[in-house]
Amino acid sequence: MFRFAFSSNGFRKYSLADSIAILADLGYEGIEIMADVPHAYPPHLTRGEIREIRQALDRHRLQISNINAFMLHAVGDTWHPSWIERDPLLRAKRVDHTLNCIDLAAKLGVRTISTEPGGPLDGMEFEEGSRIFLEGLLAVQERAREKGVKVLIEPEPGLLIENSKQFCTFFEKLDPEVFGLNFDVGHFYCVGEDPSDLVWELKDITHHFHLEDIASSRVHHHLMLGEGTMDLEAVLNTIHDSGYKGFVTVELYPYEDRPIETAKKALAYLQEWSHSHKNVA
Repeated sequence: MFRFAFSSNGFRKYSLADSIAILADLGYEGIEIMADVPHAYPPHLTRGEIREIRQALDRHRLQISNINAFMLHAVGDTWHPSWIERDPLLRAKRVDHTLNCIDLAAKLGVRTISTEPGGPLDGMEFEEGSRIFLEGLLAVQERAREKGVKVLIEPEPGLLIENSKQFCTFFEKLDPEVFGLNFDVGHFYCVGEDPSDLVWELKDITHHFHLEDIASSRVHHHLMLGEGTMDLEAVLNTIHDSGYKGFVTVELYPYEDRPIETAKKALAYLQEWSHSHKNVA
């Protein structure tokens, strides 16, 4: 059975230490750590602070589901600097950030980090963006291999790689021992795909899930579980039936004004699904 985590990017108004304690008290088994301000931006972390993170996790018996290396507000915003900036110096910042996140994951004993799927094209041709993205990923490949950390690409609406077909075509150029998929359920739904079908199709290269609900408009805006129009029960059933044993992380960053209530409500939804699924099984 897979386990549930909550992403710390929904707790940006709380410290990481407080986020760990809160999520453990609520009953989560894992936390996805945002490798950005104000939580765990690698250049800001001392060895002592990394040790304190490990101690807090041990104290609260909480595991790290994934290191979220997507957002980069410390030097930009949610999407910038991206892998495909026209300015090579900006691209280098994304590469350096990813290298730092790989190192952080290794220090914390985490097997995966997630990253953006290239970034916004901003007028760039798809082929050029794909070429530049590949160059950037290859620049972090050996560090990831050396540290035993997988770099998971997360397709997202409006960015270079939006859907499963684009991802699979691009992924053919990558080493599956080093790279993989961060399967965001809502993102695939936004671009008109059926996440339940894709769970089976992509199960061999999926190493972590993000979970949220999406409105009937399919506009990319993360909603509380059960408040959109996705068939999340079917998705969760399929993830279970596929044999996945890792973490499914709830990602509800739009609710940062009420994260405790949000995390509690999301877990109640998931526990109800789990109870129902066991009864059916």
